[in-house]
Amino acid sequence: MTGIDKIGTMTQSSAVIQNALHKNQSNKFADLLKAAQKNTADYSHISSSQVIPEGRLNGDFKSGFDKTFTGAADKNAAPQGAAANGAIRSSGKKIDKTSKLYEKSMEMESFFVKMMVDSMRKTVHSATKDSFAKSMYQDMLYDEYTTSLTKQAGFGLADQIYLELAR
Repeated sequence: MTGIDKIGTMTQSSAVIQNALHKNQSNKFADLLKAAQKNTADYSHISSSQVIPEGRLNGDFKSGFDKTFTGAADKNAAPQGAAANGAIRSSGKKIDKTSKLYEKSMEMESFFVKMMVDSMRKTVHSATKDSFAKSMYQDMLYDEYTTSLTKQAGFGLADQIYLELAR
């Protein structure tokens, strides 16, 4: 057997091993998927970093609005901010701040507040050129600022969105 033949045999055996490993992983995934569909899956071998709340991405470090409102008074709250004015106020409708719809309404309000804060940030000029990493982390910081602002400022936009969608 020549040197070239030995190299060909080695690369073929390497490809066979890779195919076997790939097939093994595919079978494990298929078994896990079947078990999950039957609700009999054993998730004990999955790390906690892989298990994330509904609607969130793995690696998404932004705080959310889930479990923001949990009190009994939050199930029957009066609108606040802009939603407390005008025709909505006279209707006397109440808001269930513990509902998934209100959580999504808060996310929408946070999106609008983020757009407003980003516009405000563009008016401030920096003397130095920002690196990509600095601008990325600064954007993440402002995401947290807008989430906190939305939770505590009481703009009432989430209340208006909730009342409109709950009709």
